[in-house]
This record gives sequence, structure tokens and C-alpha cells, in this order.
Amino acid sequence: MPKDYYEILGVQKGATKDEIKRAFRKLAHKHHPDKGGSEDKFKEINEAYQVLSDDRKKAEYDRYGRVFGDGSQADGGFDFSDLGGFDFGEIFEDIFNFGKGGTRIKRGRDISIEVDLSFEEAVFGTERKVLLTKASFCSICQGTGAAPGTKTKTCTVCNGAGTVRETGKSFFGSFSRVVECQKCHGRGFIPDENCQVCRGNGILSKREEVILNIPAGIRDGEIIKLSGAGEAAVGGVAGDLYVRVNVSKHHVFSREGDDLLMDLAIPVSEAILGGERTINAIDGAIKLKIPEGIDSGEFLRIRGRGVPRESGKRGDLVIKIIVKTPKRLSKKARDLIEELKKEGI
Repeated sequence: MPKDYYEILGVQKGATKDEIKRAFRKLAHKHHPDKGGSEDKFKEINEAYQVLSDDRKKAEYDRYGRVFGDGSQADGGFDFSDLGGFDFGEIFEDIFNFGKGGTRIKRGRDISIEVDLSFEEAVFGTERKVLLTKASFCSICQGTGAAPGTKTKTCTVCNGAGTVRETGKSFFGSFSRVVECQKCHGRGFIPDENCQVCRGNGILSKREEVILNIPAGIRDGEIIKLSGAGEAAVGGVAGDLYVRVNVSKHHVFSREGDDLLMDLAIPVSEAILGGERTINAIDGAIKLKIPEGIDSGEFLRIRGRGVPRESGKRGDLVIKIIVKTPKRLSKKARDLIEELKKEGI
């Protein structure tokens, strides 16, 4: 039964060359024999790619279900020299983690934590100190691994390069790759005497205080990134610290953009006649004038008493008026309202 090359690569029949190439690369990574995959499966993937990446062969395959008369893999053979112009250097670069410029810079593990803030802290910003237990650069040797006052010397294994070249074999043939020197851990030098605290590693696990400067106006769920505050890596750079902010709800205020919103309940008489109130804003007392004849659901806006902005200005405090209708009336109040009713009020 003819092989379904589209199914082998996991693409649709109308897939573009780029889609076919991406699918091939993904499967080649997964099934490469030197990565623990099946050699037969890898050959099948290459066979499918050789046909579908070649316009002439693809046209024959789409029309007849096979490719004729060229001794190619579609006739049962397999020729690694004809892979549709595919650059196996790209595959090897990713599979074996090396590139044209040498090994990649080592980077420590990223750390993520969560911090709970009050509503007020999120509005105006704050400073928090957190204690983290993580792999950190040794404070005695500053990550060099050398005892204080001790000189360092060039690593005799990598001659100061921090990397060495290894040669390996696959069913493609021999290949070479650049890897980190295990003696100096990529640093290119070794100390005459190891640091007694970290035993020459340059890093050790310890509790470290990290200061978080929470900016004003931060929102619930936002993430702050502190570059280099993650875990250290031997002979490399530290990862990053990601801080997710959880903001508590407020019993009076809510937030909409850079504005703060609140409800203010007033009696019917104050809605009719107007008046003046002192309200407790999030940053202190404010005198609020209530105009005559205000309706329930109307808004009063106080400029510049909302959330601070990056420009240095602030949003507004928006107050929603709720007119409270009394549930019970005294006889005197009822008589007065009856008189108002006669006046059409």
C-alpha cells in the first residue's frame, strides 16, 4: 500500500513549503536516532520530506501516489544526499545545542513568586522585601570559585576558551560539536585554591533578601520582572525573577482604568435641596458639594484624586450618587411629603 507522506509529516495536502519544512524539523528533532529515536521512523520522515519538498516529485506523488524512475526513496531506496535542499546544519545545531558562534551562554533558572497587596498599596505603590532560598553567586569569591587573594590560571583542558570540541558519530557519519569544558565549567580559568565557602563552584544555595519596588498604579495579575534576580548558573549568568501581583478588593473603592469609583448614598431631601458632605477618599478627607436636584445614578467627578499615572498626574475619583428612599415614615414626615405631593414634587 502506498505511503501517505502527508500523514507521515502531519500536514494537509495543500500545505506550503514552509509548513512542510517546519513539520519535518519538528519530527526530525523528536525521532532522531542520536536523541533516542527510531532510525526507521527517522528514515520514513526524511523520505516523506524528500518528496514533498521537491516540486516535481510532489506533483508526481499528488497525481499518481508515487514517484517514478529516479531511484529515489519513493521506489524503495533512500538517498541522504538528496533532501530537497534542506540544510542539516540547522537540525544538528538545534539537536546538539551548538551553533556557528560556539556554545550558548549558560543561564540560571528563572523563579516565579506571588505577592499580595492591599488596594491602597497597588494604587500608590510600595516596597516589599522577600526572602528567597535559591542558588546564588558566592559572596566570598564573587562567583569565581577562587579563595580570596588566590590567583587564577588558564584552564589546561580548554586553553581558556571555556569550550571544547567533541566528535561523535551518527548514521549520517561523523560530526563535531562544541560543548562546555567540564573542568572550568565554561569560565576558561581555574583557581589555584578553591573558595572554602562554595568549594570552587562559585555558587551555593542560600537565603537572600530581594527588594521589590512595586510601582504606583499596578493592576491585579500584573507581573514584574527583575532581571538577574533568579538562580545563578556556574560559569554563566543568573536567571530572572517574575513577581505576580495579587491585589485585594476594597470595601469602598473599585478601579476603572486610572479612575477610582465609589458609591455615595444620600437621602431624598439632600437630593432635592443639595448639600455638602465630607467623604473619606483613599488618600484623605474631601469636601464634596452635592448640587440641588441630583438624580440617583448620576456621577460627580473630582479631578486628580484617582490612580497615579506615569506622567505624574492622576486619574479622577468618580462618585455615583444613590438616592435612598425611606422605608418607614413618621406621621409628620408623611404629612410633609403629602404637601409636597400636592405641589407636584
